[in-house]
Amino acid sequence: MRTHSQIIGLGSLSIVQTVGDILANGGAFQDQIRQLGNLIAQFDQFPDGPQKAACKELVQLLLDVHGTGLERAMEIVFESGSQGPSIVDTLAKDTIVSSLLVLYSLHPDDLETRVRRAVERMRPRLRKLACSAEVVGLNDGVAQVQVTTSGHGCGSSTKDVRAIVEEGVYELAPDIAALEILGLEEPSSTGFVALESLLGNSLALASSQGLPVQAGGAD
Repeated sequence: MRTHSQIIGLGSLSIVQTVGDILANGGAFQDQIRQLGNLIAQFDQFPDGPQKAACKELVQLLLDVHGTGLERAMEIVFESGSQGPSIVDTLAKDTIVSSLLVLYSLHPDDLETRVRRAVERMRPRLRKLACSAEVVGLNDGVAQVQVTTSGHGCGSSTKDVRAIVEEGVYELAPDIAALEILGLEEPSSTGFVALESLLGNSLALASSQGLPVQAGGAD
């Protein structure tokens, strides 16, 4: 992580280059997302001035350009023929592409569908730890997941179970405002950051209408 002085010295190039790296490199995507969040958090602490305002405008323009290109690409795929909706569905289920579609308000599945799919996907892992999970609420972007244990787990800790739930939900629904895991007493100690908080109000994307499509195979 670059120091405060290094970021100031690099100016807008630091954040712009980080955004570009995230969009181009899928090897450590979630780590890069968190790195971007840390950089933006540091950037927000800088004193207001012409340089900060210019940097905000530059990053917003970069996001707008990428968003417009991604939206057009999705439209072309969807309109490409009978296989178009199926391809859109496949893209929406890819970990990296899905995160970008959520970021630009282009994901064909709504928040509740993605949270429920995440819980469904994690059930085999939780079953091995003698646990189960259910979505019990989703209000104002806050997801509530109830975890139940049988008391006969193989020495698994509450921390392990919590990590599985958090990783699973944030992977498919990084845009939730918060995640509440019920049934576990141990407080959360992981570094997950909700997408809305990660970007911050100063760099939030303008509201988008998204694509007028419904991907096939949605839950």
